[in-house]
Order: sequence, then structure tokens, then C-alpha cells
Amino acid sequence: MKKLLIIALATLLFSCSDKQTEAENGIAKTYYEKAKTDTTGSSFYYFNLAKNAYLTTKDSVGAAKALVNMAILQENKGDYYGSIETSLEADRYLGKKEDSISRQTFASNYNSMAICSSYLYEFEDCITYYKKALQYTSDKEYRYMILNNLGTAQITLKDYKEAIKNIQLALPTTDSLKYAMVINNLARAKNFDNKNYNPLPEFYKALEIRKRANNSIGENSSYATLSIFYFHSDKKKALYFAEQMLNAAKKNNSIEDQLQALQKIISLTPNNNLAYFEDFQKLNDSVQISRNKAKNQFATIRYDVEKKNLENQSLKLQKAEKEVQLLQQNIILGALSLLLISGIVWYKRRKKRVQQENELKIKENELRLSKKVHDVVANGIYQVMTKIENQENFDKEKALDELEFVYEKSRDISYEKPETKDTVEFAERIFNLIDSFKNDHIKPFLTGNSQNIWNDVSGTVQNEVFQVIRELLVNMKKHSQANLVAFKFEKNNNQIHIQYKDNGIGIPGEIIHGNGLSNTVSRIEKIKGTITFDNTTEKGLKVNISFPTS
Repeated sequence: MKKLLIIALATLLFSCSDKQTEAENGIAKTYYEKAKTDTTGSSFYYFNLAKNAYLTTKDSVGAAKALVNMAILQENKGDYYGSIETSLEADRYLGKKEDSISRQTFASNYNSMAICSSYLYEFEDCITYYKKALQYTSDKEYRYMILNNLGTAQITLKDYKEAIKNIQLALPTTDSLKYAMVINNLARAKNFDNKNYNPLPEFYKALEIRKRANNSIGENSSYATLSIFYFHSDKKKALYFAEQMLNAAKKNNSIEDQLQALQKIISLTPNNNLAYFEDFQKLNDSVQISRNKAKNQFATIRYDVEKKNLENQSLKLQKAEKEVQLLQQNIILGALSLLLISGIVWYKRRKKRVQQENELKIKENELRLSKKVHDVVANGIYQVMTKIENQENFDKEKALDELEFVYEKSRDISYEKPETKDTVEFAERIFNLIDSFKNDHIKPFLTGNSQNIWNDVSGTVQNEVFQVIRELLVNMKKHSQANLVAFKFEKNNNQIHIQYKDNGIGIPGEIIHGNGLSNTVSRIEKIKGTITFDNTTEKGLKVNISFPTS
């Protein structure tokens, strides 16, 4: 009954929980897709909502993906510390997962952390994160990009040989703009490593590829490289490329690149740089304001979303509490109904079971009395008949005494008196029993039947053994046509072994399973013994019996 209630409650709760989880999964995916396609500047907000929705459904990978995208948005807005903090949160949710989606998310996350570390001039951390990203990505083109970025960071740390080795691994890229970036950076690394190496063919080749693709961001990078290359050897060319860099930076609306270009121009025109310096100052102030604004905006969004999430959780909790109260009421009503029905069913079943048990007890009692009548009366009378038949000098008075004994035993059965240990020594009773079947045609033999083997055997066991031996003798007299019968008794390690042999015609299976010998088997089992019938000898029957003395 109690189990049924628990199962019913669990089923209801799991059903509600599954429906709620499906709905929340749908909400999380909706927020995530809206963030990816947003063009209004609200991507961070929707990714944050998606993250919280994924956490509600215990989808840690979904939450991590949303956080990685949030970190990339922070990186793009110059909130590098905030971006790394968000990436570390994503890393915690990913844990040690190894599925393909988790691995690619790991790679994107570490790549973002590496880029932020480079902007913060933490190049050792930058290299560490790029190497971690390489461990997780299986996409060839993405791997080439990370190898190039890793090499660029190693150039900054003047580890030119490692930089060359890693950048060369990115040369197989099939993306023309990536290829331009790779050959440009490889030429830089080779030139830094060996001043006699001429990087200009690769520099101009990279610039040409970028111009053909109308890639102003790439052009900006090429102009920066050329300006730095000519900085000490040809100030005029260095200034020219710095000015080209400024134009490209304005074209792609990159304030960061404009600041770098202005720094180069100011350094190259020390006597005529006031206008450039003022532009630099304005842009630098604008960048700082923009970055601070972005940091505050991201922090505000996260705070507002978390606040809203807590409010939603509170409302959900209140709603859930009301639903639980209603559910509890329904369960109590259902339980009472189920309890009433179960009580009626249980009462009827119990009544029927008690009736069946009583009928079974009556049948068992009848069977037990029938067995006793067979053992005591039928076998007792048969034994007296055998004595009268076999012993010529067996007088009438003795026969009457034995019949009187059988009668008294039958009265004991009717009064349910317990069996008691006979006053006559058990070995003598066994001898008298076997000897009573002796006549001119049947010669019984007996060995090992000394009283000392029976001393530790209880009266109940003795009575059962006595009946077993009598049943074997009655069966022999009725069915076996034997003229030689042998009993051997021995005691070994608190076990008594009885061996019976005759030279009759054996014993068919149907007789073994008849009332007489079937009772024999059940008697031996009752005293925790074993009995085997060996009917495979050339002639006759062999029976082995063993049972414990106590």
C-alpha cells in the first residue's frame, strides 16, 4: 500500500518535472538563437538569459556555450578582464567533458582568453591558452588560425624559432586571407631571427592578397608591418605606411588601430605632430570612455538579468508551492480512496486465505492421521499376521496381546497423544521386528544392530526408523519374492547408516511412489536423512539410508 502511494507520487512529480524541463529547454534555445541573430546590440543580454535558462535545466554545456559568446562580446568591446572572468566561469561549467561540442567550446573559450591576455600584455598566459585551445580543436582551419596567433605571441616574446615552427604549420590553410596573414607573420619571424633575411616579398604579397579581397583590416595589418620594418632604415617609407595604416583603420572604424597608427606618425614627425597628438588624445579618451561604458553596461546587464532571474525563481517557487499543496490534497484524497479499496480487497483476500489455510490444516491433519493409521494399525496388524503365518508355536494369547497393543496405539492416534520412547531397548525392537518376518521361505540376516549405536537417537527418530524398516519388510513380503534379506547397521561420525538388500525381483518405480514407500522417503527426509533405491543390481533391491543421530 505504502509503495503504491510513493510510486503514484513519484510518477506525478516526474511527469510535471519532465514537462517543465522541456519548456525551459525550449526557452533556453530561443534566447540563444535570438542572441546569435541580434542586430540591435542586445546579444549579451540574450546570451545571459540563455545561460540562466540552460542552468535551470542542468544543461552545463549549453550554459558554457552562452558564456563563451558573452566573453567574446566583452573581448570585442575591450572589457578584457571581464571577458577572462566570464571565460573562467564557462570553463567551470564545462568541467572534464569530452564530447565534440564541449571540445569545440573549450577551444573557442581558450582562444578568447588568449586574445584578451595578449591585449593585457600577459603573453605567457596568452601562449598557455593558445596551447590549450590547440588540444581541443579538431577543425583544420580553426587550428591554422590558432597556430598563427600562437606564433605571433611567441614573436612578441622573441621566441622566434618556436614562432617560425608554429606559423609554418598554418601554411596549408585554404583561406586566402588567412594565408596572407600567415606568410606576413612568418616573414616577420624569419626577419627577427635572421637580420639578413629579406621579408619584403612576403610582406608585399600579403598586402596584395588583402587589397584584392578589399580587406581593410588585413591591409591595416600589412601597413603596420611595413611601417615597423622601415622605421629605422627609411623614415619616409615608414611614415607613408603609417599614414596608409591610419586611412585603413578609419575605413574599418577601428579606434584601436587608429591609435597605433597615430603613435607611429607622432614618433616619425617629432617637429610637426601637434595635430596628430590632439587626435590621439581625443581618440584615447574616447576609447577609455567606451571601454568603461562597456564594462558598466556588461555588469549592469548581468546584474539586471540575475535580479530578474531571482524574481522569476521566487515566483516559480510560489507557484510550485501552490501546485504542491493542490497535488498533496489530490494525493491525500486519492490515497484515502486507494486505502479504502485496498482495505476491502485485503480483507476479502485475508478471509479467503484464512479459509484456505484452515482447509489445508484439516487436509494435512487427515493425511497425518491416515499415515499414522497405515503405520501403526495396518503395518502392526500385518506384522501380527506375518508372525501367525510364519511361527507355528505363536500362541493365541500372544497374538491377542499384540493386537491389544495395536488397538491401544490406534486409540493414542484418536486422542492425538505424542509418541514416546519405548521402554524396550530399541536394538531389541529392531531385532524382534526383523525376526518376525522369518519363515521357511524367508531368511533375514542382521548385523551391527547393537544398542550403543541407538543411545543418542531420540524417541521420535527411533519411531520413524522403526516404521521405515517395517515398511521395507512389508514391501519385501508383498512384492519382492525374495528369500534372503539382509540389514546392516553402522554408526560413523554421528551418522547412522542402514543398508538393506534382498534377492527378489526388484521394485518397479510405481511401487516406490505408492503410499508405502512414498511414506518411507518422507520419513527419512523428516529426520534430515537421505535414502536411495538401487534397482540396477543383477537381482534384487538395495536401499541405502543415512541420517544424523541428533
